Amino acid sequence: MTVKLSVRNVTRGTLVASEADIADTSVKRRAGLLSRTGLEPGEGLWIVPCEGVHTFAMKFPIDVVYLNKTRKVLKIRDRMKKSRISFCLTAHSVLELPAGQAAETGTVVGDQLEFEKRQVTP
Repeated sequence: MTVKLSVRNVTRGTLVASEADIADTSVKRRAGLLSRTGLEPGEGLWIVPCEGVHTFAMKFPIDVVYLNKTRKVLKIRDRMKKSRISFCLTAHSVLELPAGQAAETGTVVGDQLEFEKRQVTP
């Protein structure tokens, strides 16, 4: 069984991701999305703990949403291209999404996100 996340923006009443993966170990955090060729709508990666990301060797742009411990949005780096670095030193975790997903769901700084874990069969 694999655990996936459903991520809702409670402030806006929108679904941000329906099939987000979780990178909660050192190995998973280091690998991130580097082996992927893209993210489909509804996909994402929650990296916890995390204060910064890079897109060196990435094959596609992403939205980077920085969250505090209560999953409030602190900063958004939208459509981050390859070979870039981004930080938010007050962040507890990062949600990586398909490029444009934050804007498409109306997600802005200050919004409250809610995560629901569920088990799926691979």
